[in-house]
Amino acid sequence: MDYIHHCGSPLGGITVASDGNALTGLWFEGQKYYADTLDDCFAENALPVFDQADKWLNIYFSGNAPDFTPPLLMRATPFRKAVWEILLTIPFGQTMTYGEIAKLVAKQTGSCRMSAQAVGGAVGHNPISIIIPCHRVIGADGGMTGYAGGIERKMKLLALEQGAANPAGAVLTKRNGRHTEGISKHEY
Repeated sequence: MDYIHHCGSPLGGITVASDGNALTGLWFEGQKYYADTLDDCFAENALPVFDQADKWLNIYFSGNAPDFTPPLLMRATPFRKAVWEILLTIPFGQTMTYGEIAKLVAKQTGSCRMSAQAVGGAVGHNPISIIIPCHRVIGADGGMTGYAGGIERKMKLLALEQGAANPAGAVLTKRNGRHTEGISKHEY
C-alpha cells in the first residue's frame, strides 16, 4: 500500500507519496503524469519520511541546498533509474543537457552512444520531482525544454537555485568547464 501527504509550496500544492519507508513520488498537483506511480490503493498517513520531505522542501524553497536526501525508492526500469541517478548528481544551481546525460548513460552501460530523446523520456517520467532534479535538465542550446510541472515552474525553480547560488544576481552558471546562460534570480 502507498501513502500520500499534501503540502504547499510557493509554486503550488505538492503531493508526496511513500511506500511507508521511502519516497516514491513528489508531484505538483495536476502536473503531467501526476501520481502515475501510486498503487491503486493508497491512503493519507503521517510518516517520518513525510516529515523529512517537508523539511527538505522547506530548506529548498528558502533558497538553500538541502544537505540531505530523504530515502528514495525509484520504481522504474534500469534505464530510467540510471538517468535519475545522474540527475541526483547535478549540483544545486547548475544544469546539464539531455545530450550530456545521454553520454554519461552510454559510458555507464558500455554503449557507443545513447539517444538524448530516450533520456528526455526518462527525465519526463521522473516521479520524484524537485528532489530528483529533472528541472535542471535543459536543451542543447540552453533552452527551457519540457517539464512535467510546466516550463514556468521549471524557470522559477532554476531562478530560485541560481539566485541562491549567486546572490549578486549574475545570470551565468558554470557546467562542465564552460559557461551557459542561466535565469536571473529576479524572475522567481
